[in-house]
Amino acid sequence: MIINNKPVSGIPFMRPAGVKPEQRQINEAADFAGILQKKLIDDREVKISKHARLRMEMRNLNLDDNQRAKLSDAVDKADAKGVRNTLVVMDNMALVVNVKNRVVVTAINGGELKENVFTNIDGAVFAD
Repeated sequence: MIINNKPVSGIPFMRPAGVKPEQRQINEAADFAGILQKKLIDDREVKISKHARLRMEMRNLNLDDNQRAKLSDAVDKADAKGVRNTLVVMDNMALVVNVKNRVVVTAINGGELKENVFTNIDGAVFAD
């Protein structure tokens, strides 16, 4: 600790009044568990690129929580098979996803599916 620009030694460790060391350890463990859980959930979440977001807005496509969960599961399946870029077809839409980064690259609605050619993919998942 430094007081008046001089190091001071011999001052005992100070902790907030009323907090026992055991309680602090329990709180820190709970905080760590919460942070870890949030990180694991965030890592599993599929993000949407700016390009894909613009395409979704143009085509009036929205993903609800259920569809996001289905998309995440589909990306997990593609990842388990070693797919790098996948086409996920679900709920009358198709999404091209970079599996490693878990990012939607582009999105197409059902009406445009018939005459499109999908390139730069090495797998497809039909999510139901």
